[in-house]
Amino acid sequence: MRYMETNIQIAEKVQKKALKIIDDLKIFEIWSSIGAKINLVGSLKTGLLINNRDIDFHIYTSPFSLSDSFSAISKLAENKRIKTINYSNLLECEDKCIEWHAFYEDDEAFLWQIDMIHILNESPYAGYFEKVADRICAVLTPEIKEDILKIKNSAPDNEKIVGIEVYKAVIEDKIKDFHSFREWQKENACQGILMWMP
Repeated sequence: MRYMETNIQIAEKVQKKALKIIDDLKIFEIWSSIGAKINLVGSLKTGLLINNRDIDFHIYTSPFSLSDSFSAISKLAENKRIKTINYSNLLECEDKCIEWHAFYEDDEAFLWQIDMIHILNESPYAGYFEKVADRICAVLTPEIKEDILKIKNSAPDNEKIVGIEVYKAVIEDKIKDFHSFREWQKENACQGILMWMP
């Protein structure tokens, strides 16, 4: 009989791989070299990364310097596994940030998206998603974690579901499977960023 991995075991493997990628890219060292504070946020921070290969960071500098941001990214681009880097300037928007999206090819030829959001200290989102991650970690039980990972891992490969929607559905509304999550989404459609924390 073939051994079946649990969702928690799959997630642990994926997260171990993500941490190796962070180490290979020297992300903390690179951003620290320009005087930045760099925080891991999102599903890797909460231990809920399973099937979307993405790693999220929020980055702060004081004072903010666009040229320093480019300098850090140019160092990151020297890693041969970085295949593409996208840039968006949202400094004049409500977000008040620079978005960097780097794509890293791992040794199995899978692409990982590394989101590095360089945020102005006066942005309304400064520190917000760090708090969200801390609050999610504080309420996670083995059962909640299993339900979240099961829903995430049931999504079709070509579909990216928004993690925070899954967390809200499971933690607040006790949703337990992907079909129920689909129904929940119809009733709780969210445009833009979902501002929720447990």
